[in-house]
Amino acid sequence: MDLRSRVNAALKQAMKDKDSERVSTLRLVNAAIKDKDIAARGAGAEEATGCDEADVLAILGKMTKQRQESARAYEEGGRLDLAERETREVEIIAEFLPKQLDEDEVANAIQTAITSTGAGSIRDMGKVMGELKSRYTGRMDFGKVGPMVKDHLCASSNGQC
Repeated sequence: MDLRSRVNAALKQAMKDKDSERVSTLRLVNAAIKDKDIAARGAGAEEATGCDEADVLAILGKMTKQRQESARAYEEGGRLDLAERETREVEIIAEFLPKQLDEDEVANAIQTAITSTGAGSIRDMGKVMGELKSRYTGRMDFGKVGPMVKDHLCASSNGQC
């Protein structure tokens, strides 16, 4: 079952269970997916199908990151009730994301991407990041991966960055 269908099925179940918090979060997810569909149609891309699985993963990842940042801001502002709500929304959204890679798997993925792209210096960082994003969207935090890629590329070019 694709992600869009899983989200819709979970929404229907949450409605049956009268879980208002889950319903509202899943409706937000559906709205974001539909917005992306409309934007894709407006751009003339994929006219009949809308956004694909990778786009849905990107949407879910973005929503998760936004809520984590909001929760952190609420905690710093002393609004623990709002921070808890954001954290619960992250947990609901995370159910639909694939398992995150651990540090060893990320390091192996970076090394594989460097090898497959033939990257030899820091100038090839864009190629490596593009390769990683095409293969591991939703499975790793690219904000943390960027510096790791840079370190690998600097080490492979004898520290010349």
